Amino acid sequence: MLRITVVAALAASLLAPLTAHAAPVKIGVSLPTQEVERWVRDRNNLIKEGKAAGAEVLVQVANNDPAKQNSQVENLIAQGIDVLVIAPHDADACATAVAAAKRANIPVVGFVRLILNADLDAHVSDDFIRTGELQGEYLLEKAPKGNYIVLRGMKEDFNWFFFHSGAMKALQPAIDRGDIKIVMDQHAADWKPENALKITENALTANNNNIVAVLSPNDNLAGGAIQALAAQGMAGKIPVTGGDAGLDAAKRIVQGTQSMTVFRDQASLAKSAIKIAMALAKKQPFLQYTKGTVNNKMKEVPVVWGEATTITKDNLDVLITAGYMTHKDIYGN
Repeated sequence: MLRITVVAALAASLLAPLTAHAAPVKIGVSLPTQEVERWVRDRNNLIKEGKAAGAEVLVQVANNDPAKQNSQVENLIAQGIDVLVIAPHDADACATAVAAAKRANIPVVGFVRLILNADLDAHVSDDFIRTGELQGEYLLEKAPKGNYIVLRGMKEDFNWFFFHSGAMKALQPAIDRGDIKIVMDQHAADWKPENALKITENALTANNNNIVAVLSPNDNLAGGAIQALAAQGMAGKIPVTGGDAGLDAAKRIVQGTQSMTVFRDQASLAKSAIKIAMALAKKQPFLQYTKGTVNNKMKEVPVVWGEATTITKDNLDVLITAGYMTHKDIYGN
């Protein structure tokens, strides 16, 4: 009887590793900042979706420091991640982090901001070209003639190019006709509102306040531009665009100082990123989750583009219905 018990126990111990639950997939997430509302949402959404998929999610935030971001990715690799989801601060510098992951045989999903000259497995992003088009189309409807200020995002984030290309696609015919004139077209470093403030101030001074519209690619820069306009008594008198559909932007739209923003469903974006990351970690097919490719100067990268929707005072409820904010958040009651 004793012998049978010992044999049974031995058999059980040998089988245990085969029947034990596999370790959860480890997803490393590297984000550029938490200073902007959208990146806080992205962080929370990625953690939520990763946990829902049964993964362990490890997040690092670079605080707008490309060297720190590369170092943090090395740290994530050392922690044994199975897949990396990364939104770069610097589109070029972050190629170093991707190369480090690839040397460790870790697949990489680019997130929101495109990484240039890097061996990405996939890229998941908002449709920034369409966003620019919507912004340009809106301004042409509201201010079909006159002097425009165009704000670009920071030059290290290649998304500035997508925003700008979309906007110019909409504006170029009016520029060619001589209906509108771009009197300022500059990068705002680090996407910071204080830099947009300075650019707008300079443009107003140089043109004796003869400005009919401000094209801002996101809400952060719109806030800085509106501050400059307010100092000249012009806030709410000329249209100003935005993007990301943040709460501050929604409040400014109610107040009338910001004319529109562009809503891009970040929750959906996080779902796509995690779905692809899980498939890559498990060495399963993932192309069925993508649609088309984007060229990052090294290769054609399978891509997911989110949808873009214009938000004005007339349809702010879209943000409430989507769960991004409440009626009280926006209107205070």
